[in-house]
Amino acid sequence: KGSLVGGDETVELRQAVAGFVDRGYEKLVIDLNGVTYLNSTAIGVLVSAQTTYARRNWQIKLCGVNKNIQNIFVITKLTLVFDVHDTMKEAVASFK
Repeated sequence: KGSLVGGDETVELRQAVAGFVDRGYEKLVIDLNGVTYLNSTAIGVLVSAQTTYARRNWQIKLCGVNKNIQNIFVITKLTLVFDVHDTMKEAVASFK
């Protein structure tokens, strides 16, 4: 919740994703519900996670993205990189 701007919260996200990779979690949903702002550092963590998963033919879905963050994704063309869903339920149901 709050902002992901390169502080401890972003480090925690990076470590969490690394832990999921280490444990072999092939499907991951990152719920951004309650996240009000992302900066370039946080976007870099998400892109790095997506790259790591894609290299293994694993999948990451995002959900709960508010309009401000959605606009950032559209402007930066990250909507072409991430599979974004409105809810956790929709994200989980979209896995192949």
